[in-house]
Amino acid sequence: MAERLQDKVCIITGSGGSIGREAALRFAAEGALVVGTDVNAAGAQATVDAVTAAGGRMVSIHPADLGTMAGCQQVVDFATREFGRIDVLFNNAAMAHFNWIEDITEDEWRQNTRDEVDLVFFLTKSAWPHLKASGGTIVNTASLTGHRVFRTLGGLAHATAKMGIVGMTKQLAMEGRDHGMRANSISPGVIETSQTVEQLKDKEWADYMLGKTLVGRLGKPGEVANVALFLASDESSFVTGVDIKVDGGMAIW
Repeated sequence: MAERLQDKVCIITGSGGSIGREAALRFAAEGALVVGTDVNAAGAQATVDAVTAAGGRMVSIHPADLGTMAGCQQVVDFATREFGRIDVLFNNAAMAHFNWIEDITEDEWRQNTRDEVDLVFFLTKSAWPHLKASGGTIVNTASLTGHRVFRTLGGLAHATAKMGIVGMTKQLAMEGRDHGMRANSISPGVIETSQTVEQLKDKEWADYMLGKTLVGRLGKPGEVANVALFLASDESSFVTGVDIKVDGGMAIW
């Protein structure tokens, strides 16, 4: 019985992080040829080692600067040089920055745009010709913060950037339709990752966010990776242009 991503070439950005690593492991277990990339070289290599130890196939280009078109083109060139094609692009990498409107600076605002929006656009544009050729699939990571605001979180720039990802995804789905392409996004709630570990030490913040979930706990990286796997696979062949919330029910109350 064929795996769900058998021999599909899948780029996963942020492969050195918590969600990226889980996605790489799950994609590879389903037969994918995984191409990882991360600014954190040690984390990216650890993911390659984990996938290889589990019997999967993965290569990685790290460290990589996705904040420039040139850096993104290097990733695409590496993927096509290694495997000859691109079937799936999982734009998972991002770095969130938080502040309130009265305190945020111009530099902070632009940093957030670069680290959450530019890297998705640049890599998607670089990979677009190859995704057109393969009738490929794009999965973008947005955030529940774009749909809901929280009194304990100075999420102005983050919310703006991530709703930009949702809008970009819809446009990509429309522009890629004639080439058999699909594009969807995922909006995680609070997930226990390397990026949220410091926030979760703030008991007031953690208790407030936990109290907003219907399932009574925070999310795990693998639970986001599972949704990315579904969207990357042919199981979601009639799903495009949508944003799926992976939030334990936070968005409904």
